[in-house]
Amino acid sequence: MTTDPAEQIAAALARLRGGRPRPPWSPDGGAHGPWSHGGPHAHGGMSGAPPWAERGRGRFGGPARLRLLEALLAASDPLTVSEAAAAIGVDQPRASRLVQQLADHGLVRREADPADARRTRIALTDAGDALVRGFRGERRDAVSTALSDFTEADRAEFARLLAKFAEAWPR
Repeated sequence: MTTDPAEQIAAALARLRGGRPRPPWSPDGGAHGPWSHGGPHAHGGMSGAPPWAERGRGRFGGPARLRLLEALLAASDPLTVSEAAAAIGVDQPRASRLVQQLADHGLVRREADPADARRTRIALTDAGDALVRGFRGERRDAVSTALSDFTEADRAEFARLLAKFAEAWPR
């Protein structure tokens, strides 16, 4: 666990987040993520936006997709669909649909479980890793800006209390 208060606060806020995530591209169509500059998944729709953000394809992935990507990044090994479901607080069929959606967009890949050939594990692709790290970086930058007038002691205490609050938050 990190001792950096900004990182601790950003992680606590991620656990508490209830609204949908803001996409890593600007509202004017500019991009900041793996789809910018005509990357491997940039096609049609908004300039630099991932495929599911194209006009007519609905809202950005929603909190569950981002929670799944964050869970995969945090995991020490690829997760089974059941493990992913438990990690993000959804049932197994919902997790399967989320995995399929993310796989369709090249953000996750399925791998055979070396311990049991009947099971599949889910891992981030490079594009998925870049996307979730981009969200984390933006969140951490926003927290750092908000903490700029706090003393070092206030930052540490706020981080401790918010992390405690987030841990106790009903799931």
